[in-house]
Amino acid sequence: MRLLPRSLYGRLLATALLATLAALAFAAVAIGAVLERFVMHGLDQQLDAQIAILATAVGPDGAIDRGRIALAPPYDRADSGWGWRIDAPAGTIGSPAAPDPGPFQLEEPPRHLPADRNDRPDEPRPLLWRAADGRSHHARALTIPTSAGIVRITASAPRVIVERPIRAAMIPLLGALALLGIALALSTLIQLRIGLRPLGRLREALAAVRRGSDARVPPDQPTELAPLADEINALLDANEAALANARGHVANLAHGLKTPLATLALALRDRDPDGSLGAQLDRIDQAVRHHLGRARTGTPGGAARVATPLRPAIEGLAEALGRIHAARPVTAAIAIDPGLSVALDPQDLDELAGNLLDNAWRWASARITVSAERAAQRVRLTITDDGPGIPDTERTAAMQPGRRLDESSDGHGFGLSIARELAELYGGSLMLDAAEGGGLRVIVTLPATL
Repeated sequence: MRLLPRSLYGRLLATALLATLAALAFAAVAIGAVLERFVMHGLDQQLDAQIAILATAVGPDGAIDRGRIALAPPYDRADSGWGWRIDAPAGTIGSPAAPDPGPFQLEEPPRHLPADRNDRPDEPRPLLWRAADGRSHHARALTIPTSAGIVRITASAPRVIVERPIRAAMIPLLGALALLGIALALSTLIQLRIGLRPLGRLREALAAVRRGSDARVPPDQPTELAPLADEINALLDANEAALANARGHVANLAHGLKTPLATLALALRDRDPDGSLGAQLDRIDQAVRHHLGRARTGTPGGAARVATPLRPAIEGLAEALGRIHAARPVTAAIAIDPGLSVALDPQDLDELAGNLLDNAWRWASARITVSAERAAQRVRLTITDDGPGIPDTERTAAMQPGRRLDESSDGHGFGLSIARELAELYGGSLMLDAAEGGGLRVIVTLPATL
């Protein structure tokens, strides 16, 4: 069972709320203890004052001078619950609410008094006492040594005298602490939103790099995120360098193979009356191009994502293919928004769209339609021809490298597979479908740029 949320926001919020609740609970307990301390201190002073007055009525011989007994309010009222008592060798006197000395027990020394003061015999000591009706009382007792024996003077007050003001003070205090807790929770939410906002901006910056709208993550980041941004930019630089290096090797290899293949083509011109050897040589050239393209797209650097306008690229390819297939009565209609761009390297876009358009020109009867539309962060490119199409059962096989459905036609069966691999390299897809009225419709999904 996971105790903490997976998100940093949830973890920080949970720990902050737990810490706030613990701090508020500790504050409530501490403030209650402080209030009780001061209320008890005031009550003890009032009880000690009455004991001091009663002590003046005790003589050195233990005799009690009743004429010197004076009672301060509220001891002068019999129904007040405040009581007093003098226990002397000669007898006991006291008020009706006087505590019974039998069940007296000494309390722990009060924390608001020094330990040495609580140990002094001439100072009143706190007592625990519960009346016959079950109500708790707080009492103080003073023992006075006389020639006749020990005299003990006791003064008591109902425990409710202490509990009532503490309870009255704690109710608004708890309300104030609750409001403070709500304010702290809101401030925590605001703090987390502001504090974690740079992480969201960093994620958006990375998404912009992936879409091709930006080349690097902005280095102007908070102190804690600046090293991460530097590492990301360093990784992008390394990937770009690896991609450039791989493409350089591909170009060198293509250049190295170009001359031998051209030499072989010239040598076979007069020795290949049926053209079969030339066809095989052309097929080798196409296979080399295909596998070199796979090597280029499979480098550690991955695909370079730059904003490439879609309509100019399609128009340029359509114009070139129209000249190449000038003998065929095919026209192309292009319906693409001029402001629409894709996050593809221009060379990869030319290779992807060029293979699809070349296939369309080869098989179309009279018309090719090219359209594109944007959906969220994707661009859907559709190329439709009015040719014979491809049966549903053979569409998967048609995208396999080197697979030709019609061996009597020219071509080498790599066009669709190259286009599919390039689309998937950029996180897109390629799908073959039947066109309305007959023919083939190729749907390519590519990443869009802002």
